[in-house]
Amino acid sequence: MRSMGTLTRADLAETINRKMGFSRAESLDMVEAILGKMCDALADGENVKISGFGSFILRDKNERVGRNPKTGIEVPITPRRVMTFRASQLLKERITAGT
Repeated sequence: MRSMGTLTRADLAETINRKMGFSRAESLDMVEAILGKMCDALADGENVKISGFGSFILRDKNERVGRNPKTGIEVPITPRRVMTFRASQLLKERITAGT
């Protein structure tokens, strides 16, 4: 795996392949299944928590009035659902230890 850049699905599958001994196709299927399960849960309104990593949290925002910064005109911002990621304490410690 690369030390810098972006971690991809292929990188995850390669790690599963090397560490667990599954075939490349099985490893990629496993990554796709995990990500698919996470997407389905979030689409159904469930939060996703991965112990030792973090939580993907859904939050509903109410309608509010915003302002166009260029013109200063007030515009309504429609209600919507947003997703945030909150890193676990373990992940935060690993990230800050690397600096």
